[in-house]
Amino acid sequence: MTTPAHDAELVRTATGRLLSATVKLEPSQVAGPSRLPGWTRAHVLAHLARNADALVNVLAGRPMYVSAEARDADIQKGAHRTLDELVDDVRASASRLESAFAALGEDDWKRTVTLRNGVTDLASSLPFRRWIEVELHHVDLGIGYTLQDLPGTFVDRELANMARRFAGHPNVPVALELRAEDGTTWRTGATEAGEDGPLVVAGTPVALVGWLTGRTTGSGLSARGPLPELPAL
Repeated sequence: MTTPAHDAELVRTATGRLLSATVKLEPSQVAGPSRLPGWTRAHVLAHLARNADALVNVLAGRPMYVSAEARDADIQKGAHRTLDELVDDVRASASRLESAFAALGEDDWKRTVTLRNGVTDLASSLPFRRWIEVELHHVDLGIGYTLQDLPGTFVDRELANMARRFAGHPNVPVALELRAEDGTTWRTGATEAGEDGPLVVAGTPVALVGWLTGRTTGSGLSARGPLPELPAL
């Protein structure tokens, strides 16, 4: 059974792994393209830093971001900084978030907090949300860390998380059954299936997570028909 404090420790470990990996980059490479369309590696690092500060805001009862425009402007501004400046920013903002997590007591984790676009959740969900950001954006940097390198526990939890996220989603009109190699299944997409039942999408948990999070177009997956286009995250 996981706890938010344990998840916060997983965030710390994942962040350390990402920061250590940035030594592979030459200063000029930070302006090179990441695996996210339209974003450089600098954009990814700037986003990670601002996301950490945004979660500190949430825990303090402030808006996650002043506005969507301010969020985007901060990322664009950060994307013009040097590699050393960006890495220092990621490290310092991660430390601020770690301190904010450490200051929470048992009752604090049970509070309802407000995220972007009016979404609400328990404070206890924030460490896992941050873990998702760190792991997937580490992959997005394109510096040798791939979907195959994601921790197995993370893959399992993110697969279940994405299945919940798209369950009943208005922009996923097809009923889907996600099926892992060991026979484990998750239902998502439209709540009503047609006469043929849900579209079964089968593959490894890593391949399923890659598709559900928009990191692949469905490579390594099999289905009886075309895979539906999923909403952007």
